[in-house]
This record gives sequence, structure tokens and C-alpha cells, in this order.
Amino acid sequence: MLGHPVSKIAAGVIFLAALGWHAPAFGASRAEARQSAAAQTGAPQGTGTATTTTKKVAPRPRVVRRRRPRQRVQLAPTAARISEIQSALAAQGVYKAQPNGRWDIASIQAMKDYQASHGLTVSGKLDALTLQKLGLGSEIAGRAAPLPPPQTPTAANPSAASPSAANPAAASPTRAQQQTP
Repeated sequence: MLGHPVSKIAAGVIFLAALGWHAPAFGASRAEARQSAAAQTGAPQGTGTATTTTKKVAPRPRVVRRRRPRQRVQLAPTAARISEIQSALAAQGVYKAQPNGRWDIASIQAMKDYQASHGLTVSGKLDALTLQKLGLGSEIAGRAAPLPPPQTPTAANPSAASPSAANPAAASPTRAQQQTP
């Protein structure tokens, strides 16, 4: 579509006027832009002020939602959990004090003694394998992923079921062997 040449010219003039209004470096000053815009729309020209006023709206501040930082370290166990661990260490005979729910020097030393006597890495810290050995951890802690079950011969694969099926010559005699008296 070609369109009417006058409407294209008017659109170009309005574009240039708007360009001059918003970016004075590219065109006329704001006062000149207002006058040319008023002239194009047919509004009466005044002393340099536009007949219509536009209210400037301040841009909304950008709301930045910050993510909660990821937890980089393990949270400390609760006092009840520490008491439970201390009781388990006392049952094994390595913790001599009364369980108090605080992970203190006596608890650390008892954990080191337990880890050393059970062939674990001696650190004095709570880890999954140590808790599992104490009977307080998960049954699968510290274990590798399960392996697939071994392949067993099936009826669909007769060659794996019997060695004679894999070697037919050994299973049945040849014609020459059958005919010999």
C-alpha cells in the first residue's frame, strides 16, 4: 500500500517535532518544538507555552527481589538431637558425662574415640556414616547407588540356557556320524 503522500509528510513532520521535543540535540529547542506541534495540530500559538499541560510521571522504582541466600553450611543439630547422640555414645562406653544437649569438648572427644574404634575417619564431627554406625542415621547413608540385578538366563534366550544350544554340532551327531556302523 502506498498511502496518501500528504499523510506521509504529516507523519514525518510530527516525528521530527517529537524528536526535537524529546531530544533537543537532534533538532529544535523545546519551545520551538511546542510551537511547531501547536501549528500542526491547529492550536493557537501563545507566548511559548503549550495550551495543554502534561503531567510528568516519575518512573516506578524497579523492584529487585533478592533471593534468600542458599545455606552453605549444615545447621547445628538441636539440643534434643545432641542429647540423643550423647546417649548413644554413652551406651557404647565412650561418653562418660551425663547427656546435656551441648556439643562440647567431652562430646567431641567421645566422638573421636568412637570413630577411631570403629575404623571411621577420625574428625570428632557428626557425619552420616558415624551416625549410621551409632544406629541414629539413615540406612542408606554413605552407600553407593544400588547395582542392577545380575542377568539370569531366560526362556527367550535359549543359547544362554544350555551350552548344547550354543554349539549345535556338539548337541546332535552329524549324518556321517549317524551312518557309520
